[in-house]
Amino acid sequence: MMKKTFFILLSSLFVSCTALFAQNIQLHYDFGRSFYSDDLSARPRLTSTVEKFHPDKWGSTFFFVDMDYTSKGVVSAYWEIARELQFWKGPFSAHVEYNGGLAKEFSFNNAYLVGPTYTYNNTSFSKGFTFTAMYKYIQKHDTPNNFQLTGTWYLNFCNDLYTCSGFADLWREKTGFGSMIFLTEPQFWVNLNKVKGVNDKFNLSVGSEVKVSTNFVGDGWYVVPTLALKWTL
Repeated sequence: MMKKTFFILLSSLFVSCTALFAQNIQLHYDFGRSFYSDDLSARPRLTSTVEKFHPDKWGSTFFFVDMDYTSKGVVSAYWEIARELQFWKGPFSAHVEYNGGLAKEFSFNNAYLVGPTYTYNNTSFSKGFTFTAMYKYIQKHDTPNNFQLTGTWYLNFCNDLYTCSGFADLWREKTGFGSMIFLTEPQFWVNLNKVKGVNDKFNLSVGSEVKVSTNFVGDGWYVVPTLALKWTL
């Protein structure tokens, strides 16, 4: 299962902090087959993710690329790129986004999204959230005109030893499972470079992601945890 939309961890900083940027590489071991052996028997066990967030004086850019692996190699790839535009001061920015990808037996329809974003960060940037309301156009879809609501969050605590982050998406898209789709992927990380005695340049984190969805990978609700490693560049 693919990750969905912009967010994750430092993307929530957006344009409010133009001195920061971040890039990370993640590897997730997915327990979908173990939890749903009948419905998700062909689900890949390994997913890699490359993310980058980069602010500038006109806003910020965020993208991620997911690739799913089996013993035969890469079987699917998916990416999203989003731009926040802000030529003014304040918590609101203009959001534009593209989603797309391909798998062994099909391609993901091109999706184009646009709408306003509200961003909050506390003064120390230890916690924050965003909310974006978007018009979503899905190219060559039976019902191309849709909408999407997206929320993201991050929280660093215990002197940045632990990080909670994630996103939640609700969007309309006519599928074989239903017209309303919900997806959220909260993450929890232990940042090893914050452990006493560990070099502060050892930017490895260990943690987990829980993929919760309805009408996305199948009919009804699915809850799929992962075990994960993350290296922040």
